[in-house]
Amino acid sequence: MQGNDKELLLQFHQADTKDRAFTAIIKKYQEKLYWHIRRLVVAHDDANDVLQNVFIKVWNGLASFREDSQLYTWLYRIATNESLSFLDQQKRRSTVSMDEEGSEALTNQIKADSNFDARKLEWRLQLAIQQLPEKQRIVFNLRYFDEMPYQEMSRVLDTSEGALKASYHHAAKKIEEFIKNY
Repeated sequence: MQGNDKELLLQFHQADTKDRAFTAIIKKYQEKLYWHIRRLVVAHDDANDVLQNVFIKVWNGLASFREDSQLYTWLYRIATNESLSFLDQQKRRSTVSMDEEGSEALTNQIKADSNFDARKLEWRLQLAIQQLPEKQRIVFNLRYFDEMPYQEMSRVLDTSEGALKASYHHAAKKIEEFIKNY
């Protein structure tokens, strides 16, 4: 039962097709959401935990979803908020500031990956992204990896398109500098 989002939402609201519609929504979006989350929290296990929390929230909130925005925008907003909540919990558990030494912890997680090779551009890109402030990191990931239009990103992050364009521009410049000098 694949389909467009409107059909899936209609099917979700009917008792006899609710479970199948939810399963179809998960199948349609889980990989995109997983990678969005993974780029924010870095570790695979953490990304899976956050994704599971996202789908629990989606299940609980889908009946009252007003369709003011597209379904994927709503899903990305939940995934982003859950990722940020997870990172905040990590900050509180740690005595370290996530913005300063916290990005170092995420960098160390990347370097600890058995496939890590600093000579490869994709690894240098991941290290560069982890050096960015949280908001720039999110904006860069949504635009660069998910190719999300600024208008949709504005709805997901509740920020003006102009501010998002500026954040992306600053992030891209910082990443470019990092990759040149690494």
